[in-house]
This record gives sequence, structure tokens and C-alpha cells, in this order.
Amino acid sequence: MKKLFRHGRTTLLVLAAGLLLAACGQDDAPQQAAGNQERPPHPVEVTAIARQDIPLEKSYPSLLRSDNEVTLVARVTGFLEQRHFEPGQLVEQGQTLYSIEPDVYQAAVNQREADLQSARAELARAQRDADRFERLLSQNSVSRQQYDQARAELGVAQAGVAQAEAALASARIDLGYAEVTAPVSGMISLSQVNIGNLVSSGTELATITPLDPLEVRFQLPQQDAFALRRQLDDQQITSIITRLQTPGVSGSEDADLEGRLDFLGSRVDRDTSTVQASATFPNPGAQVLPGQFARVSLEGLKRFDVLAVPEIAIGQGLMGPQVFVLDEESVARARTVELGEVAGPWQIIRGGLEVGERVVVGDPSGIEPGTAIDPQPFDGEAGEIVEQAEQEADEEMPQEAGTPPAGEQEGEAGEDDAS
Repeated sequence: MKKLFRHGRTTLLVLAAGLLLAACGQDDAPQQAAGNQERPPHPVEVTAIARQDIPLEKSYPSLLRSDNEVTLVARVTGFLEQRHFEPGQLVEQGQTLYSIEPDVYQAAVNQREADLQSARAELARAQRDADRFERLLSQNSVSRQQYDQARAELGVAQAGVAQAEAALASARIDLGYAEVTAPVSGMISLSQVNIGNLVSSGTELATITPLDPLEVRFQLPQQDAFALRRQLDDQQITSIITRLQTPGVSGSEDADLEGRLDFLGSRVDRDTSTVQASATFPNPGAQVLPGQFARVSLEGLKRFDVLAVPEIAIGQGLMGPQVFVLDEESVARARTVELGEVAGPWQIIRGGLEVGERVVVGDPSGIEPGTAIDPQPFDGEAGEIVEQAEQEADEEMPQEAGTPPAGEQEGEAGEDDAS
């Protein structure tokens, strides 16, 4: 009997506790529902969308080359007598590099000078004879045939002088080619012909590669080329800054070179849909060399009169990229948009938004359609918003696996001490 009584009392206590908990749950349910309905508005940066000019920072791949590179070629025939440089040396324009039997060609010049003197002497004699026969003809002392013969000899003598002068000029040119000089300044390669070898016209001797300044050619997508040409037509060329960055040296001191844009093509390549451009960069100390892969950056490009929001404000919805637009009651509504280019921290919007609409430009995490928004002012610095969101994301990242939180570490230490 005692066991049965105790069992019945226990059952009554359990039932009473259950009824009490159910009553408490019914009392708390309206409070929780009321709490959900009274959730405070979500604070986030909001701005009225407006058209603006967005700066771009574009970079394009390029293979460095030196368009002024020159291959030295022998232009006369003879034995290579001297080399006046060391391979890999920086040579100056006009510097003598090779000597190809200059004495032989100097002797040829001397011979041609003597031939010219002889021709001039013959011309002087023919001129005197022609003058004398002209006087005698006026006195009827010589025949007309004799006079014509004297004039013909004068013409032959004049032609002889001209021929001797041309031969002398040619000999002097050959003498100049006997001394091979640098047509440009730059770094010279290994010599392809050793001293003492016989060279002829057309024999390659060495290569000179100008390194300062360095010309770089690259390809622009046609849209970027059209925008750049509009800026150049508006006389904004001084705002275009060209920079050169090369892998392996970027990050070191004075690694990035700043230059100027020299050329923008006037036609679109039908195979690549690109436009060729060229820039010149000072390259003191030969920091970069032809043949390296590099990236050419253009700073100062702009997209004019466009709609844009900070890139972080773009989310992904069922219909594609979206942003949150506020209605009159500051409630977030999802709006699908058409994206354009990314310009630094800005995302250009091609369609889906109208001027004057209020758009959430801060971090949209935690916002859903229908969420009440507490609009915060936006100072126009998209980069700061992106940086702030990245910092918050880093702080919220879970700790590495196997590393308990600090509180747990302290608790474990306390237990160890207590034991």
C-alpha cells in the first residue's frame, strides 16, 4: 500500500508541474511574438542614388620589348681588326665599336682624291682650249668643227670631274663604314664575330638594346580605348598616369615605373577586339629588361555620368545580382540589377535603378526583404565601407580548430589548479 501511495503522489506532482510549465509557455508566447514584431530597425548606410563620374584603375598584360633595338651589321668587306667594347657594356650613341681594315679604305680615299685632282686638271685644260677656240672662231681662224670638238672635250672633262667626285664620296662612305659606331645608346650583346675573321657586307656583328627609356606596347579592350580617346579629345591627357609593374621586382624600392602614354591606335583588331597602345617609361639603372612579362596600369581613366554603388552592397538573389532599395517607410525591398564594370571599390550599375532611389550601400548581411532599416549617412567613401566590412568579417571568423576559446582555457586551468 505504501508503494502504491508513493507512486500515485509522484504522478500527481509530475502532472502539476506539466500544467504549470504549459501555463508559463502560454504566457511567454505572446511576449516572444511581441518581441519579434518590435525588432529595432537595422542600422546601415543608405544613399540616394545619383549619377557621378567614377575613376577607373585598369591594368593590362604586356611583354616588354625595346622597339629601338638595333642589330649591328657590317657594311664593308674586310678583316675585323679591333673590338672597342666589352660584352654587356652600356654604349653611347656614336661610340666606335669595331674597326674593319680602316687603313685599306683610307688608301682608297687617297686614291680617289688623286683621281679627282687629275680630273680637275684635265677640266682646266679643256676649259682653256674651249675659250681659245671661241676667240679664234670669232676671227675666222679656225673652223666651226674645230670649235665644236673643243667644246665636246670640255664636256667630257666636266663629266670626268663629276665622276671622280662621286668615286671619292663613295670611298669616304666606305671609310666611314670601316669604323662601326653605335647608332643608339644601350646595352650591347656578345660579339657574334671574333677579331681576325673576314666579314662582308651583311654580316651581323652584335645587338644594341636601349634600356632607358623603355617603350612598352599593350592592348586595350575597345571599350577602354573608346573611353580613353574621349578623355584625350577633351584635353585630359595630363590626368592619365601610366605605371609599369613587373613580377619579381614589385614591392622593392623604386620597382614600379611611372611613364607617359605615347600612342593610342586608330583601329580595332578584328581578331581580338582590342586597340594597340604604347607608353614610354624611364628605366634608370635598367630595373626592367626587354622580354619580361609586366602589367601596364592606367590611372585617371573615368566612366562619366554613371550609376554606381559600393561593391559590397551587391548581393545575389534568385533572379541574379540584387541590391536593397528602401520604400517610403524605410523598409528594404530587393531589386535585381544589371552590373557593369568594377571600378575599385565601386560597382557600376547598368540597369535596375533610377536616380533618386534610396539604396542600401553598406554591408547587406543580416538584411532580408521586408527588414526595417535605420538609414545611416553615407560619406561617399566606398573604400572605407569595404574595408570596415572586411575587418568585421575577420573578427567574426571562428578560431582555428583545436584552439578552445580563452574562457574555456581559463576554466580548464582552474580545474587543474583545484585538483
